[in-house]
Amino acid sequence: MCLNIFTALLFFLASFNVMAIEEPAFISIEKKDAFEIREYQPKLMAQVIVNGTFDSASSKGFRLLADFIFGNNKTNEGSKKIDMTAPVISRDASEKIDMTAPVISEENEKGWYVSFSMPKHYTKETLPVPNNPEVKIIEVPSEKYAVITFSGLVREKKYAEMLNLLNEEMKKRNIDPKGPAILARYNPPWTLPFLRRNELMFRL
Repeated sequence: MCLNIFTALLFFLASFNVMAIEEPAFISIEKKDAFEIREYQPKLMAQVIVNGTFDSASSKGFRLLADFIFGNNKTNEGSKKIDMTAPVISRDASEKIDMTAPVISEENEKGWYVSFSMPKHYTKETLPVPNNPEVKIIEVPSEKYAVITFSGLVREKKYAEMLNLLNEEMKKRNIDPKGPAILARYNPPWTLPFLRRNELMFRL
């Protein structure tokens, strides 16, 4: 009985993870194992800046963005629900970070940007306007990123390991990053660790 319930749970979570949730469009320039260089297309992003530890700031930032897309906005016809996209993006707001050092610290409170892309059919003119002034809509041009993909929970040890691996791959190619590392998470919090998809990225 327990085995059947567990199997059903795995099936449900796997099905959830493959649902057609829109992700930002990109062109893959180079791919080797978990490492990839991508060129992302221009996009609109909803973004907030929040303070706290990594986990608390991520949670608060997501709630503010979810409030916006679930209807706390305005158009000429009233409020409108916006489709969810993936991933949720987090990065250090100070942008003064050593490339080789992990930026996640459960005990360190700082500023964080939390954001995700808007569905691609929207333009700056047609996207609903946030009622909350904390939610900013930004236009991001076409940009290249070095990316490494990994599964599991994002904890400081795992983050440091992936960051070192990403740095090694970039050094092999004589690539220099621009700005701090960016963490992209694609799954809801109840997803089992081995089913999670995470990415660590540097803008090039």
